Amino acid sequence: MDMTDMFKVFRKEVDWAGRKLILETGKIARQADGAVLATYGGTTVLATVVFEKKPKPGLDFFPLTVNYQEKAFAAGKIPGGFFKREGRPSEKEVLTSRLIDRPIRPLFAEGYRNETLVVITTLAHDMENDPDIVALVATSAALTLSGAPFLGPIGAARVGYLDGQFVVNPTLEQTEKSDLDLVVAGTTEGVLMVESEAKELPEDVMLKAVMEGHRSFQPVIEAIIQLAEHAAKDPIQLAEPPAAAKTVADKLKAGFAGKLTEAYTETQKLLRQQKVGAVKDEAKKLFADNEEEAAQFGDAFGNLEAEVVRGAILDTGKRIDGRDTKTVRQIVAEAGILPRAHGSALFTRGETQALVVATLGTGQDEQIIDALEGEYREAFMMHYNMPPYAVGEVRRMGSPGRREIGHGKLAWRALRPMLPGKDKFPYTIRIVSEITESNGSSSMASVCGGSLSLMDAGVPLERPVAGIAMGLIKEGERFAVLTDILGDEDHLGDMDFKVAGTERGITALQMDIKITSINEQIMQVALGQAKDGRIHILGEMAKGLGGARESVSQNAPRITQFTIPKDKIREVIGTGGKVIREITETTGTKIDIEDDGTIKVAAVDAKQGQAAIDWIKGIVAEPEIGVIYSGKVVKTVEFGAFVNFLGARDGLVHISELAPRRVAKVTDVVKEGDPVKVKVLGVDDRGKVRLSMKAVDQQTGEDISNKPREEAAVPAAQ
Repeated sequence: MDMTDMFKVFRKEVDWAGRKLILETGKIARQADGAVLATYGGTTVLATVVFEKKPKPGLDFFPLTVNYQEKAFAAGKIPGGFFKREGRPSEKEVLTSRLIDRPIRPLFAEGYRNETLVVITTLAHDMENDPDIVALVATSAALTLSGAPFLGPIGAARVGYLDGQFVVNPTLEQTEKSDLDLVVAGTTEGVLMVESEAKELPEDVMLKAVMEGHRSFQPVIEAIIQLAEHAAKDPIQLAEPPAAAKTVADKLKAGFAGKLTEAYTETQKLLRQQKVGAVKDEAKKLFADNEEEAAQFGDAFGNLEAEVVRGAILDTGKRIDGRDTKTVRQIVAEAGILPRAHGSALFTRGETQALVVATLGTGQDEQIIDALEGEYREAFMMHYNMPPYAVGEVRRMGSPGRREIGHGKLAWRALRPMLPGKDKFPYTIRIVSEITESNGSSSMASVCGGSLSLMDAGVPLERPVAGIAMGLIKEGERFAVLTDILGDEDHLGDMDFKVAGTERGITALQMDIKITSINEQIMQVALGQAKDGRIHILGEMAKGLGGARESVSQNAPRITQFTIPKDKIREVIGTGGKVIREITETTGTKIDIEDDGTIKVAAVDAKQGQAAIDWIKGIVAEPEIGVIYSGKVVKTVEFGAFVNFLGARDGLVHISELAPRRVAKVTDVVKEGDPVKVKVLGVDDRGKVRLSMKAVDQQTGEDISNKPREEAAVPAAQ
């Protein structure tokens, strides 16, 4: 049978940033509503979309699930670990799932409530092109073909900044060296999502990078449209909103707009929620007898809330809590608040509060990450948690979800560019941010608290880092950019725009747009306003702690780094690790030995650390001819005594070198265990060391080999 009878394949190729992008549909996963195999360079990703054809009744949100997964076979590997199959999603998979979810979610038609599942699988990885961009493009294409009411397509690109030049879709190797790692996604009109890490780049460079990425993916959007002309399914018809929707909206507006406006003048979050809740309960009773109207109530009330809050901001420039659009809420920054922690801070901004704690560890505490690109070690970890009590709620607590992982990674990106190099500061660092209160951007509070806790722990940060969240209210041509948004403003607004950085520039930028897209002008205003806010916050943080403490905390291990000759590494480790084990167990230290001979000794107690350092240096030291050492007799034989004098090194004091007179029997002069002082006479070609006791004054340790005999007389053994 001919393959063309079996499959109806459509394919589109486009040259993009120096490599070929191929989109193909019709061969794989034909029972999904949309399936696209995308290949870029040698990286291949399969994106599939399936959606229920009827909405889920009673839902007031859009049930979209995005799952990105990497298969080990994509890199020709078998998974590590005991089970040898892919387990729970890795951090990279969770972050990429979020990366794809964020730009597609706002583009589904309003009122679409059908359960939708997007599954993206990386099938091949060429170690050059990161699958995340290919996955975003493949998802956009699959959605465009699927018949779901998706107002795309979207494109996406990665932008790097090397030697003052932007690079579109840099290879993994280029990204390593780049001053910027930025992912941007959007439509033909504008930008929907940005995720980035930067080395203190100024606002105008970040904005140019975003626009460069937006320009670069236009041909990709065009390619998806051309593929769709041949291969797209007819879009499903969305049900007309029931007549009851308008009736409910009108009745609510007439009867409750004033009461709701009044409730929103309460500036304290929990009291405001109670007042808004009371208005909602009262309004709900109005529609209780009519089932159709009751079904429309949730959406209609939410819309009225948005209208009231947004209208007030655009008309008066005054916000829910009485601030104008540019004011940052009151900030209190405190450092060193936990006695045992290596570094700690409590950062409070209005009703958002983060307790952030830094812990310093050794190389043995590094996280080992098993990625498609290969196994690597991570010496900086940032973990974010938000328990239910932070928002006054009662709910089940579980392991960290996607939101926690995403927020932790954003704070990680913000702080990482300011950390000292491993050569200057050889510690493993873990930061934990516990959100103890939340009303607006706890991830940015984690950045501020994280910066303070690092400095409190004595980590020599290049400069302090602060972060701020910006919002947007846009109606037609009118818009207002809000500094330091509240939770309600995030929920009812059109944008969440988070900027972190130092006084010199941006280290992380994350943006999500809920409307179809925004233009360059709005981003420019937001970046400028965010800079003013960031400088203000850095000033408030400096009142709590201006810079890093002089030395690391007393509770933290002190790490001393030095180098030994490579050929001596074996001696320090010993057979089967026997020597190194003995050193660590005896001194209570942790020791890391690298292949180049770098040794790091970590100890909380300075004396123990020094003992381990001396021990290692003793093992690797070479005896120097003519130098006097203190030693101990380890064995006596007829022709002399063996003395341990340098680490594990022994040498022989011949019977003729024991004393300045003729010795009849070795044990007349020394016994096993005696402390003695010896001078190195020479080392033979087999490495055996010849020592002398008679050349040294055993009381003072002075070299007496050149003194006249009578002066150098030694009392005979008793």
